Amino acid sequence: MAGEAQVHRPHHHSIGFNLGAIAVLLALLGIGVAYLIDAAGRTARTQAHRLDTETTLTRTLGGRDLEIPLSWFRYEEQRIEGFAKQIDLRFELPFGVDAHSEPVDVTLLPRSRARPSAALLDGVYLHQFLPEQLSGPPGLVGKPLRADGGYADEVVWYDPLSSEPFVAKCSKPIASAAVGQCLRTVYLGPGVAAVYAFPEPALQHWRDFDAELTARLGQIGAL
Repeated sequence: MAGEAQVHRPHHHSIGFNLGAIAVLLALLGIGVAYLIDAAGRTARTQAHRLDTETTLTRTLGGRDLEIPLSWFRYEEQRIEGFAKQIDLRFELPFGVDAHSEPVDVTLLPRSRARPSAALLDGVYLHQFLPEQLSGPPGLVGKPLRADGGYADEVVWYDPLSSEPFVAKCSKPIASAAVGQCLRTVYLGPGVAAVYAFPEPALQHWRDFDAELTARLGQIGAL
């Protein structure tokens, strides 16, 4: 009986050792799987994010990281991660007749490459105004610009009552377009400016124009 006891003790010891080794191995495997999942998550966040259920990309412009939904990009070749000198977006906004959607193109630039339209009003446009004044959207004054200043067939529309006026420069329709096109440049957040290009009829909604666009651009970190 004593001999039998001596035979079984090593056997029980061997089983206990194997179970312990298996437990350690499983723990190590669990740690490895957790690490892989975490690494994959970090990679996914770097390459493709989610904002309002839509995949977005991060573009760096003017020292700011902008997280932009894929559907906002005007050009497919800009749908990449990384630094950018210029970012071109397009929105369909309810600025047409009976709230019909109109396309508004937005070009994001570093501030060093843009000058706000409000600054151009006093610094440039004012010295190019012709005497006549045009009627147009309520609240805006329309002034044609001199052709000899390089502004042939262009009109500046501005709010004369504001210290930070809404200002847009519009061109007359060309053969391939039914309506004139307008440009407005504004400063957004530090380091970022935006140039808005839109059909002239959208001026009817000028009071809501900046608020509508800044609400969208604020979502991506441009303000």
